Amino acid sequence: MIDESQGTLANQMSQLSLDSEGLPPPETPWQEFLRIYRKDYQALLGFWVLMILLVTAAAGKVLTEWWVVFDPEVVRLTEKFLPPFASPSPDSVDADRPFGGVYVLGTDELGRDVFARMFQGSFVSLSIGFVAVGISLGIGIVLGGLAGFYGHVKLGFLTVDTLIMRFTDAMMCFPRFFLILTAVALLPPSIYTIMMIIGLFGWMGTARFVRAEFFSIREQDYVVAAKALGIPEGRIIFRHMVPNALAPVFVSATIGVASAILTESGLSFLGFGVPPPYATWGNILSDGKGFIFDAPWLFFIPGLAIFFVVLAFNLVGEGLREALNPKLRRR
Repeated sequence: MIDESQGTLANQMSQLSLDSEGLPPPETPWQEFLRIYRKDYQALLGFWVLMILLVTAAAGKVLTEWWVVFDPEVVRLTEKFLPPFASPSPDSVDADRPFGGVYVLGTDELGRDVFARMFQGSFVSLSIGFVAVGISLGIGIVLGGLAGFYGHVKLGFLTVDTLIMRFTDAMMCFPRFFLILTAVALLPPSIYTIMMIIGLFGWMGTARFVRAEFFSIREQDYVVAAKALGIPEGRIIFRHMVPNALAPVFVSATIGVASAILTESGLSFLGFGVPPPYATWGNILSDGKGFIFDAPWLFFIPGLAIFFVVLAFNLVGEGLREALNPKLRRR
């Protein structure tokens, strides 16, 4: 009887082992992220739009500044306000003719090729967005990490967390755009000034995200074990805590790039943006606002470009939020 039961148990165990061998291996977090992200068709659409834009921006830098195929600075006063897909006049100099012999997006009030200016502006606008967000991320991660890890440490009658968070709250009390506008108006106009100012006034949300994540992560078993083993605090922060706190930061950064592009466009529209000779979508839009009825393409083409790029960044950010948020992964 015992032998029969043992034999039955052995058969069941062997059957279970065979069944487990037939199961697929468990998903890694990266595989789970890709599976969820691929199901979001809007996020995928935004991703491919951004990929096309990045390639366009890189090509714009090369073909308008390094190897000049499309010259955004050539002035042709005899060919002002030509509509899209117009051909140059027969009397124009060959050296001044656009590449391909047609003005794909028309010309502006100075006869400059709008396509060439939009081509150059794609790189400038994107570089402002990415550099500004990089600056704000660096400041936000440092301040948020200090508040989350050393928040209990006292500096006089205030803790580190109280000091940093009250400063963050004070910065958030002021209208961000008007702070940037005031700073830009007081400083020399430059593309680097725009990048720095937008980045320096955009770190508050990132700091709050990182602080909240650090409060949660510092109580996890692996962090407590690392402290018990005597691992240096710097290594705990940058090796174990920062990588696990970056998921919401990536979402914030994606949307932050869109916000930085909108901010630069607003500054340029008001006349405080990137100065000539650089073309950005914002100053092209600003130049076209005076000719909205006579040459509407000068206003609507950069406006639509800004709209679709900001929409693509927001779609990607929303897709990242759903794919990286553990509470939404099981949908």
